[in-house]
Amino acid sequence: MEKTCAECGEKIRGRTDKKFCSDYCRNSFHNKANKASSNLIRNTNNLLRKNYRILEELNPDGKTSVPKSKLLAKGFSFEYFTSLYTTKTGNQYHFVYDQGYLKLDNDFYALVRRS
Repeated sequence: MEKTCAECGEKIRGRTDKKFCSDYCRNSFHNKANKASSNLIRNTNNLLRKNYRILEELNPDGKTSVPKSKLLAKGFSFEYFTSLYTTKTGNQYHFVYDQGYLKLDNDFYALVRRS
């Protein structure tokens, strides 16, 4: 029985357990199979990176406060963060890796860097 490539249908030569005729076809097959999840992950990582850069830029000294409008003007997305930290007093910090923020009164945010 002659085996054919799972990607292009060409005849396969070589080992009996081969599924693809070339590295190109193997990579193409797996890239197509993983495309939807790859796009979601890539887009989420891009938003996390953008949020991180904004927090890092606005918080060069490790601790400051900024108005919400300044974060929004730079394109910050409050929906994307990597972890939450709740203090003993009940304050909840949102972190993007080591850069965090805490909602304060009057639409201000405390920015902190975890050491």
